[in-house]
Amino acid sequence: MSTLTVANLYAGYGDVDIVTDLSLRVEPLEIVTIAGTNGSGKSTLVKGLMGLLKRIRGRVDFEGTSLLGVPGERRIHMGIAYVPQVNNVFASLTVLENLQVVEGVSDRRRRMAEMLDRFPALQERRSTKAGALSGGERQQLAFARALMASPRLMILDEPTAALSPALVHEVLRLITALRGMGVAVLLVEQRARQALAISDRGYILDSGRVVIEDRADRLLADERMADLYLGEH
Repeated sequence: MSTLTVANLYAGYGDVDIVTDLSLRVEPLEIVTIAGTNGSGKSTLVKGLMGLLKRIRGRVDFEGTSLLGVPGERRIHMGIAYVPQVNNVFASLTVLENLQVVEGVSDRRRRMAEMLDRFPALQERRSTKAGALSGGERQQLAFARALMASPRLMILDEPTAALSPALVHEVLRLITALRGMGVAVLLVEQRARQALAISDRGYILDSGRVVIEDRADRLLADERMADLYLGEH
C-alpha cells in the first residue's frame, strides 16, 4: 500500500484552480521530490495536502485512508508531519519548549530525549530561544519538532530556502537520514537538482500539472529536460 496517493487533484483559491488534475504517489520509505519553476503550483499542492485550502477536490489518501475533509491537525495525529518554509518553529520559545508543545506525543519525555540525542546541536542549545538559533539549528529544530509525533510521512516545503551552501548540504543529509527513521518524504524544493540527487523519484510541475514523472536519476540524466525545468548547471 502506498504511503500517499493523490489522484485527479484540483486545488486553488476562491473560484480558481491552481493545481489541475494532478496525480502522484509516495511509497513507504521513499524520498520523492516535487520540482518546477516559480508559479508552477508547488506551494498550492502542499497546502492542499495539509488541508489548508477550502477549494480542493479529487483523491488524497494516506495509507489507504482518505484525507479529504480531515482537519490539518488531525492529519498530524494520523502520522503526517509538515515542515513549512517559514514559521516552522516558535521563535519566542526555547528549544525544549518547542518540543514540549507538540501535541499527540506519547511518552513525551522519552521522545524529547531521543530528539536531543539525534540532533546534538540542539542538546547544547536546549535553553536557547529558537529565534536566536542559526539557520541550520532552526531547521534541525523544525525537523525535531516534526519527528516528535513519530510520523510515517514528512512533507517538507522548501527546507533549504535562504540557507548557505554548507547548510544546504547539512539539511539534505538530515532528509536522507529520515528513511532510516521509518519516514517517507515528499520534498518540495527549489534546489531541484540537489533534491533529486537524494531522491528515489521526482515529479516536475508546470502550470499546476505534472508534466514529467520518472526516477530521480533519469530526470537528472535528461539534460534538455533538466535545463528547462531544473535550471542550468
